[in-house]
Amino acid sequence: MEFIRSIVLPVLPYIQITLSILLVASVLLQQRGSSLGGAFGGDNFSAAFHKRRGGELFLFRASVVLAVLFVLSAIISLVV
Repeated sequence: MEFIRSIVLPVLPYIQITLSILLVASVLLQQRGSSLGGAFGGDNFSAAFHKRRGGELFLFRASVVLAVLFVLSAIISLVV
């Protein structure tokens, strides 16, 4: 256990910083179909049934994977 702790502990902050930057970038690169009124509860019927395709689907899945990895790294930092 001490061997794993000596390897993970110095590298973990760099992993978390990298994951957080990639997560923020993947979320900010996603396009929203709604206008500013949609953020405050306004209706935008054209964006209600939108199917993700291509790059948008990739960014969505990448942000989910990055979020899970970031949460796992945070849990590991609490345990170790």
